[in-house]
Amino acid sequence: MSEQQQQTEAMQSAWIYSTVQQFAKRHPAFTVGGLRHQIFFEETNGLAASGAIVRSGRKILIKESAYFAWLEAQNGKGGAK
Repeated sequence: MSEQQQQTEAMQSAWIYSTVQQFAKRHPAFTVGGLRHQIFFEETNGLAASGAIVRSGRKILIKESAYFAWLEAQNGKGGAK
């Protein structure tokens, strides 16, 4: 595979958008209600700043790579010590 093909493939995998329902179906560890809760509080939990939530009209899309990066960044924050 050429370098250009690898870059194109990497870019395409980084731009996977899903609706809340599609995301929950693809990743069963996440419920629709739990995702909606995170989206509702996106301004205070840092999700908005991560760029993981994209709105197109009334449709809410989750950019999967950004969401998982945000989730990893939350690891260790706010838990019991």
